[in-house]
Parts: sequence; C-alpha cells; structure tokens
Amino acid sequence: MYRVYLVLSFFLIGYASPIFAVEGYSQSAQPAIWTARQAVHFALTHSPDSQVATQRIEAAKAMVNQVKVSYYPQIGLSAEYAQTNNPTYSFGNILNQGKFDQSIDFNNPGRTDDLNLRAGLQYRLYNGGRDQAGVKAAEAGVAVSEMQQVAVSAQLGFEVVRTFHTIAQAMDMLEAHQASIKAIGTSLVVARARFEAGDLLKADLLNIEVQESMARENLILAEHSLELARKAFLGLLGLREGQVFIDTVQESEQELPEDRSYGKRPELKGIEGQIEAAEAELRMAEGGRYPTVDGLAHYQYDGGVVLHGSGDSWMGGVRVNYPLFTGGKTEADIASARAKVARLAAEKQKLELTMDFEIQQADLAYKQAKQRLQVTEKMFEQALESARLSRIRFKEGVVLASDLMNIETRLTEAQVRQTVAKAAIRVAVADLRRATGLPQF
Repeated sequence: MYRVYLVLSFFLIGYASPIFAVEGYSQSAQPAIWTARQAVHFALTHSPDSQVATQRIEAAKAMVNQVKVSYYPQIGLSAEYAQTNNPTYSFGNILNQGKFDQSIDFNNPGRTDDLNLRAGLQYRLYNGGRDQAGVKAAEAGVAVSEMQQVAVSAQLGFEVVRTFHTIAQAMDMLEAHQASIKAIGTSLVVARARFEAGDLLKADLLNIEVQESMARENLILAEHSLELARKAFLGLLGLREGQVFIDTVQESEQELPEDRSYGKRPELKGIEGQIEAAEAELRMAEGGRYPTVDGLAHYQYDGGVVLHGSGDSWMGGVRVNYPLFTGGKTEADIASARAKVARLAAEKQKLELTMDFEIQQADLAYKQAKQRLQVTEKMFEQALESARLSRIRFKEGVVLASDLMNIETRLTEAQVRQTVAKAAIRVAVADLRRATGLPQF
C-alpha cells in the first residue's frame, strides 16, 4: 500500500495587513543659542522618549486591524494530487470521479489517483459579542497610547524647561563665585600691603588666603554643576554631544494657568481609556457564555489520469458550537476581568488624589519662590552695600579681616539665593502648567 501526494494551498483572508516601519529621522539644524521654547520643540521631535511613544501608537493601531479580522470572511483555496492503493482512499476517489460500477472489488479497488481542487468559505455569524468587544478594547488601547504620548511629551517638556533654568542658575552661580574671587583677590592685595606695612597680623592675612582658596573650590564645584546640567540638557534633546549656549534675555515668560484643576491631564484620560478597554475585555469574557455560529460553504473538483474520471461537488451549511462545560474557565475569565476593572477604578481615584496634590504643591512652590525672590533681592542689595562699605573700611584698617570675609561670604550667599529664587519661579510656572495639563509654551 502506498500513497504519493503533492499539496498546494492558498489561504486568503479579507484583511490587509498594515505596513509597520520605523522611519529614521534627520537631525534638523540646531540653533547656535537655545531658548527654552526652541529646546522644548526640538525635544518633542528628536528625543528617544517621543519616538518610543509614537511607535507604541503605531503598534496599538496595528492591533485594531488585527482584531478586525473577525469582521471578514475567511476564504481558502487548496490543490492536492495523490496516488494510492489504500482501499478507503481508492474507493473514495472512484466515487468522487464518477467511475463506480458493480465489478469493483470493495476490498481491493486497485490503484487510483486524484487531483483535488477545493475552494472554501467560512464566516462567523455570531459569537456572543466578543468580536465587537475586542475591537472596542483595541480602539481604547489606541486612545491610551495616544494619551501616554501626550503625557510623555508633557513630562519631557517640563524636564527641558527645568534643565534649561538649571543651566541658567548654574551660570549665575558661576558668576557669583567669580565675583567673590575677584572681590577677595582685591582685598588680598590690600591685606598684603597692610601686612608689609606692619598694619595686619599674619593670621589675618592667612585667613583671607584660605577664604580665597575656598572660593576657588566653590568655583570648581559650580563649573562641574554647570557641565552636568549641560549634559543633561543634551540628553533630553536626544543629542549625544554639542555645545550648549542658552539665551535667557529673550526668553518669554510663560503664562500661569487660570484653571487649577487636573481635568486636562493626559494621565487621567489615559486611565479612563484603560478602564474602557477593561470593560470591553469583561464583555469579551462574558461572551464565552454564549454559543458561536458559523456559516460555511465549499466547492470541490476531483479528477484523475488512472481512471480518466472527473467530478465536482459542493457543500453549504451552518455550524453551532455551545460550550456546556469548560471546567470553570469562563467564570474565572469573567472574575479576572471584573477585578481588573475594579483595580483600574481604584487606581484612577488614587491618580486623582496624586494630581490634586501635585497642583497644590506646584502652586505653593510658585508662591514661595515669589516671596523668596522679594526677600533675596532686598538681601542682595543690603549685602552688596555692606560689602562695599566694609572693603573701604578694611582698606582704612577699621574692619578686621575675619569680619570682611564673613561679609564677603554673606554677599555670595545672598547672590546665590537670589539666583535660586529666580530660577525657582520659572520652574514653578512650568510645573503648574504640567500639573494642570497645559503644554509648555
């Protein structure tokens, strides 16, 4: 008994698969001097975070097309050629080719061959609403991915603004330490002249020299902080290297949000989309309690060269499947889906509390920064005048070296505090815009 066969099959589904590709992007011309607005816009198109979020959306859209396959009929074409002396197959070939007669030995009908061409169609008419629920869940997934991209962009924009002003703050601090070194250097020249004249103790001279060394150490630390801030800035922009020069003079002030609520936050809309998808998944699980109904039809042609016969046939009908017992799988799927919906509802409540706290925190930070700026501006003016008078009096020999160094230190601290307060105001405004769901600039 032998059987030789050749099979060619084709399967067509009424669905076109989308082309999914990651296209490279060209680095656009970088400005020689960055403003915060330019940096935000550049980061939103060139940062890897934005690219990842974009591809998540494309993947979610592809998922929608995948689940929509069930909306279309499945059409298949197949071709098969075989030779056999198996009684069962041979007798079937004889019947299909219309060559049956009374002389055939049923136990040994002989060798036959058959070329079988078949076209089939199947379409699911009903499955308890699971297909519609699956599409709804996938479409909600697209909305969630889009909101995630908006959330990533909002956080990225805020981080760019904060790092921009961190650079500005570091530059101002660097200037403050340079001014401190210059002032201490001037006082050191006076101190050495007074020491040579016998009008200043060696300990006082050494005290000023130590203070100058400490000021130079602070300058080194400030330079290091500035360099780190520049590196972080480049990373947020999606750049590996480059010179960072910023323009704080032409930088426009951002408007404070009038509406201090979180209704526009993409995170809130995102979790609402997750809840919608989970509810659709629950409907899919509940659809397991219902039967499936499929319509099917096929046409078949058979022919052979051994018997020189041929014939065709067709079949059409409806198939119903109803799960009477699944070992509790359907009930477990429903319970799991319900638990997911309840969990997401609790996470939404937690997220709302968190976002409300973020708005209050950002608002308090803004108010504190404004108050600090008012105080530090007055503090710096007083420290600057006090240092000017003390330098004159030290030159005249009226003020001790230790007192002068304390005054110089307080001047530097006052300038640094003023710098921090200025940057804190701009960062607080940016944080308020992020917390209320508004974009930067």
